[in-house]
Parts: sequence; structure tokens; C-alpha cells
Amino acid sequence: MSRYGMFIYWSNEDKAFIAEVPELPGCAADGKTYQEALSNVEVVILEWIETAIELCRPIPEPKGRLVFA
Repeated sequence: MSRYGMFIYWSNEDKAFIAEVPELPGCAADGKTYQEALSNVEVVILEWIETAIELCRPIPEPKGRLVFA
């Protein structure tokens, strides 16, 4: 299980649940159910990190709690 914060919400436009990980730019997944979106985004997080390693790019440390003003 990832330690990165994420948002999961229903998209009427896509007719699917969307899971976004704000700490990892461009990291998102969808699914027909909430659980499917969560499962899919966990895979995408690992792929995002693997790609960052391959490209020698920094990987943000999970903040654990997102704060928005």
C-alpha cells in the first residue's frame, strides 16, 4: 500500500472513478468501481516511481497528509 495521499472521485464525464496522486505529477488512474480505481492507481504509483528511477529524476517523499489553503 502506498503512503502517498490521493483523491478518488466519481467523474460523470468519464463514467468512472478517478484516482489522482497530487505529489506525483501526472500520476492518475481510473476504474469502474472505487476499489478498482484504488487498485489501479497503486500499480501506476509503482510504475511512476520505476520510471523516475530509470530517468534519474527525483522521487518526492510522501508527505502523508495534504494541506490546502
